[in-house]
Amino acid sequence: MSISVAVQDYLKAIYALGGHEKVVSPADIASTLQVRAPSVTGMLKRLSKDGYIVYEKGGGASLTPTGKQEALRVIRRHRLVELFLTQVLGLDWSEVDVEAEALEHAISPRLEAALAAHLGEPGEDPHGHLIPSSSGELRQRSLYRLCEFRAGDRIIIREVSDENPARLRHWSRLGLIPNAIVEIINYEELDDLFEVRIGERIIRLGSEGLAGLRGELSAI
Repeated sequence: MSISVAVQDYLKAIYALGGHEKVVSPADIASTLQVRAPSVTGMLKRLSKDGYIVYEKGGGASLTPTGKQEALRVIRRHRLVELFLTQVLGLDWSEVDVEAEALEHAISPRLEAALAAHLGEPGEDPHGHLIPSSSGELRQRSLYRLCEFRAGDRIIIREVSDENPARLRHWSRLGLIPNAIVEIINYEELDDLFEVRIGERIIRLGSEGLAGLRGELSAI
């Protein structure tokens, strides 16, 4: 049985907020989806009745196994579409999130399988985010924000936030992309300023300029 676009959006938002592991507040859900609080309350009651979430009036929501499965299915399609748009159609990585938001709801299981096969059963989208498997599994990894590292650390960037197109274009120009290795040369705590080496380039950015970049210590 197919589920509505609104239900898919809610389940995906709850998952993104950590609702597969913890209880998330209606206020956070409303903020993520940019909808009014009364609308959220009504939808959460409906999702609870349909078995997608656990929800009690006055509390928060968490995904049931069924809700988690549906959320991961939408996330898989979204990330496959993003990859197709960049690799096959040549769109810039800064503009595919909006397009994927619209297309993710219209993809049939057959088209999803065809996209995955054409792309070689990929493990990551253009922004480095892991793509759930066709069986609904999503492996976990421990990543940290770049601003949490300090001088002397060599980090491999694993994923970047895709919420701000302008910032994505800026990161691309600087070389701050998935799988790039960066070295933190210095951190000026008073000014909150990082001096970072990327290849032969040295750039200076504050924590805000690094916000949305996540990685792990490089073994290289």
